[in-house]
Amino acid sequence: MKLFAELYRVLDSTTRTSVKIAAMVDYFARAQPADAAWAVHFLSGEKLKRLIPGKLLRQWAAEEAGIPTWLFEESYSSVGDLAETISLVIPDQGSEPEDSLCHWVQNRLMPLRDMDESQQRIAVTEMWHDNPAHVRFVILKLMTGAFRVGVSKKLVTRALAEHTGMPVEVVAHRLMGTWTPSPESFLQLADPDIGDADASQPYPFCLAHAVDRDSNPEVLGEFSDYAAEWKWDGIRGQLIRRKSQTFLWSRGEELMENRWPEIESAATDLPDGTVLDGEILATHADGTVMPFAQLQRRINRKNVGRKLLHDVPVVFHVFDLIEEGTIDLRSLPWQERRSRLEKLIAQLEHPQLKITDLIPAESWQDWIDIRGQSRQRHSEGLMLKRLSAPYDVGRVRDTWWKWKVDPYTIDAVLIYAQKGHGKRSSLFSDYTFAVWKGAELVPFAKAYSGLSNSELREVDRFVRRNTREAFGPVRSVQPELVMELAFEGLQVSTRHKSGIATRFPRIIRWRHDKQAKDANTLDDVMALLPEASVGDTK
Repeated sequence: MKLFAELYRVLDSTTRTSVKIAAMVDYFARAQPADAAWAVHFLSGEKLKRLIPGKLLRQWAAEEAGIPTWLFEESYSSVGDLAETISLVIPDQGSEPEDSLCHWVQNRLMPLRDMDESQQRIAVTEMWHDNPAHVRFVILKLMTGAFRVGVSKKLVTRALAEHTGMPVEVVAHRLMGTWTPSPESFLQLADPDIGDADASQPYPFCLAHAVDRDSNPEVLGEFSDYAAEWKWDGIRGQLIRRKSQTFLWSRGEELMENRWPEIESAATDLPDGTVLDGEILATHADGTVMPFAQLQRRINRKNVGRKLLHDVPVVFHVFDLIEEGTIDLRSLPWQERRSRLEKLIAQLEHPQLKITDLIPAESWQDWIDIRGQSRQRHSEGLMLKRLSAPYDVGRVRDTWWKWKVDPYTIDAVLIYAQKGHGKRSSLFSDYTFAVWKGAELVPFAKAYSGLSNSELREVDRFVRRNTREAFGPVRSVQPELVMELAFEGLQVSTRHKSGIATRFPRIIRWRHDKQAKDANTLDDVMALLPEASVGDTK
C-alpha cells in the first residue's frame, strides 16, 4: 500500500504523460503481481462498490477528530472532497503501512460489506489512526469508490506495454471485457502467446477524431481517399458470436445481457468466429431512425415488456467486421473489411442486422450539402473513414473522423452553483442555468465545462459575493451572469421543470455583452425541438 500511495502521489502531481507512464512502469516492475493487478484495476477506472455510506463516514470523522458535526460539514464544503477532508481532520499519528495493496483490498476493505455498523466503525477508524494522511487519503478514495488520478485506461495500457514488452494492441485486447485483478491475469499480460482471445472477449474500440465544425473538410486530404456514413446517435457496441454463444458489449466494456433480445436472436445467424462493430438504434418500421430519447426508454431495463418491444424496436447497424472465421481482420484496410462485411450481411438478410449505408458523392461539396440534412434524419452528422485505414486501437488520427453538425445554442442565466470535484473542489464550478418563462427564470440545464481557469475563478468570486441562499452545498445566486450554452440534442421531459432535457450541455462562452433580461426564453428552446422528439419519454 505504501508503494501504491507513492504512485498516486506522483501521478496526481504531474500533467506530463511521459512522467506518468514512467511512474507506472516503475511501479509494475517493483510491485508483486497481485498488487500490480489491483493497481491496473483501479488505474483503469474500475472501482469498489461503495462500502460505507458517506453520511456515516462524515459522522465518525467528526467524532474521531473531536469537532462538532457542523464544523466538519463546513470543512467538507470548503475542501470539496470527502477523502481529503477526513485525511486532514484526523490526527496524523500512523506509521507507514507494511501490508500489500492486495491485502488491503481483499482483507480489510472488501470485508466491510459484511460487517454491522459498529464493526465497520471500529475497522474504519483503525485504518484512519494507523496510517499517515497520504496513505489514509488513498484508502478513503478506494473505500468510497471515488478513486480518480488523472490517467486513462489507454495510458495504463501504454505503460503495461512498455513494462511487458508486448504490443500495445495485444495488451489492450487482454484488458478488455471480463479481465479480473489476479496475479495470473497480470502475468498473462506478458504471455508471448497472443492467441488467447476468450470466447466473450471484445476488441478495443476504434475511435474517431472530430473534424472542426468551422474548417473545410479538404484539410483531411483527397476526397477520393474516404467513404462517408451517417453518424447516428445510438449505443456503440460489439456483437460477438463465438463457440455458439452470443455476447454484446458496450463501448464502456459492459456486457449487455438480455437487454436487446432482437439483436441477440439475430446474432444466432452469424457464423462462429464473427465480431461486428456497430450501433444499436431504435428504428421505425420503414427503417428511419428514431430520436435517442426513444432508445433511452429501453436503456437499463432489465426486463423489456412486449409493449416496449413493439413501440421501440431496435436494430444493430453494422459498420465494421473485425473478426471473421476467428481471424482478426483489424490490420486489413477499411475497404477490404467493408467488402467482406457486405458479403456477410447479404447472406444473412436479417431485419435486425443492417449494414450502414455509404453516402455517394462526387466531391467534398456534395458531402457538405448532404451533411446539412443531418438533423432531419436524427443524425449527428457524417462519419468519414479512410479507405486504407486499419481498425486502430483507440483514437488515432487519419483513421476515422466524426464530422458533426453545429450544436444547438441558447443564452441562459446562471442561477445555482456548486463546488466541483478533484482539482476544482475549492471552486464553485458546477452550474445550473435558466431561461425565461414569462417573468420567471426556469431551470433548464446543468453545465460543468467550457470556461477557462481564469473565468472559473472569476465566477467563483461572483458566487461567493452574490449568494442569495444556501441549500447544503448548493448556492442560489443573483441572476446576473449570462452564458451561451451548446448542446447536441433536446427532448421533451416530464421530469424537468422546464419540460425539456438537454443532451451534452456545455458552456461555449461567457456573454459579457448581455444582461439577464437578454437571455433566451423557454419558447425559444421549444422552437428548436424536432417534431419527432415529442412523445413518451418515461
